[in-house]
Amino acid sequence: MPLPPPSSYPDIRPSLSDSESRSNRSNHAYDQTNLSQQRLLGTPRSSPSREASPTNTAVQTLSYNTFSDENPYTDDLKKDLADKDFDTTVKQHIALSLRGLLNTSAVLLVLLGLVGVFMALPITLSVTKNNQERQAAAEKANNWNSTVPPTTTIPLIPGGVPVIDSDTPANARTKTSLNGETWKLVFSDEFNKPGRTFYPGEDPFWEAADLHYWATNDLEWYTPDAVTTAGGNLVITLSQRELHNLDFASGMLQSWNKLCFTGGLIEVNVSLPGPPDVGGFWPGAWTMGNLGRPGYGATTDGVWPYSYSSCDAGVTKNQSMPNGFSYLPGQKLNSCVKSGDHPSIGIGRGAPEIDILEVASADDNFGGDVGSVSQSGQFAPFDYALTPNSKYIYLSNTSNGDNGKTIMNGYKGGNSQQAVSALTALDPEIYDGQKYQTFAFEYIPSDTSGEQSYVRWLVNGKETWRFLEPAVGPNPKSKVGQRLISKEPMSVVLNLGISNNWGNVNMKKLPFPARYYVDYVRIYQHPDRVSLDCDPADYPTSDYIKMHYNAYTNPNLTTWSQAGYSFPTFSL
Repeated sequence: MPLPPPSSYPDIRPSLSDSESRSNRSNHAYDQTNLSQQRLLGTPRSSPSREASPTNTAVQTLSYNTFSDENPYTDDLKKDLADKDFDTTVKQHIALSLRGLLNTSAVLLVLLGLVGVFMALPITLSVTKNNQERQAAAEKANNWNSTVPPTTTIPLIPGGVPVIDSDTPANARTKTSLNGETWKLVFSDEFNKPGRTFYPGEDPFWEAADLHYWATNDLEWYTPDAVTTAGGNLVITLSQRELHNLDFASGMLQSWNKLCFTGGLIEVNVSLPGPPDVGGFWPGAWTMGNLGRPGYGATTDGVWPYSYSSCDAGVTKNQSMPNGFSYLPGQKLNSCVKSGDHPSIGIGRGAPEIDILEVASADDNFGGDVGSVSQSGQFAPFDYALTPNSKYIYLSNTSNGDNGKTIMNGYKGGNSQQAVSALTALDPEIYDGQKYQTFAFEYIPSDTSGEQSYVRWLVNGKETWRFLEPAVGPNPKSKVGQRLISKEPMSVVLNLGISNNWGNVNMKKLPFPARYYVDYVRIYQHPDRVSLDCDPADYPTSDYIKMHYNAYTNPNLTTWSQAGYSFPTFSL
């Protein structure tokens, strides 16, 4: 039913005498409640009902003595104030105990952790998402899938990209081998298109690394933004700038698991970062078996630089030698393994290394102002005293000529590799883009039908030195059998590092930024032995890589066990 108008309501407001009859206790509580509301909310606005009230409404102001003798709290309060433990001084309220400090610190750490998570996680996810989107877009544009290692056939690779650059001159389409055979060009990259980048998925042949190359104590971080193309060259720039807590940034370009070759001749034309008489820069062009990914230490553990298929003491840890001349963990994928985690049961597998060039600054070998190039093969297991059979080593350039004098390298390796190496003096003008020079190696793998296996190196198209397979043949003193001239599919690496491992870094005289120019990379092979496959049928790698994905994608892992895997068991 409808309510009567307000005027018809009875006046039920208490009279003044009724108000005066309230207890002091209830009025004290009432006043304290209003005081608290005012402190929290400020001076309150009138409620809508009050604002609608007549302006002549009488307001009664009542006052109470809250601490009169009738106040029921007075005696209790006096007792509290008299209590010696009831100390209201400021110092008591701010005194901190050890437990309080620990509790406060714990709360702060939790809060900081939460702030870090909620700030860092979105940033990390955003960066990861951007990288994934960039890679996906690049792969879509190139009609290429990075999760499927290429199984290259001539003349095309996945995506329909020709493996021979159309800019390669016609007169550079063949080479004559050591044995006088005509080998044909099977791959080339002239780097003539400017502005190329090499982030994951952007190129069918190459990928720029994003990591610290800790294995050789490098001072730089390898970053993809240090690698591009300009002026008809691949340009790798080493700059003095902080990146990931390192003082330098540079580039490493790899063809790992994209472009590999087995046997043939690989040639690069380069201009080096200079000057030649100042130590520190470490430009390189080299190859490694595809079972090892350069910069990913877990993948090279027990495979680099093994090139061995005998089942004897050579596959064991330290070669079972008590004198400690080898610190290698043993050949992980040796031929003694009869079952289990192995890509080719019964065949010794590894990641051997053959270097096209590693350039050192001037030293006493060729005078104080002439740099040199080291051209080497790295092997395991080792010869006794790291000394190969010199009867099968030939120095082809023993006098100064257009490509300088060649001498055997006094460095024979260390406890992690045996280096069979020679040094050649360099033209002092092939620096800083002034002039270019070609460097190459040619090899025939072990067990090639009808051929003597060898490796030979060239500078400016002229042989500097070579060795035949028996140079690393059986050695009873170190209890090892024949080391092989690599039968593995070899990937290509181009990089510019800086490290005291490669001579003292002269920070006072080194110029920055420094640039390493690569005019081209070309690969030639015998017409009947063409293989640009990273996963050939007789030396497969793809399935093994997929089964050990953690090791091949995390550069911070240093050993196979850190990646969560173990060496397969075997018996001699």
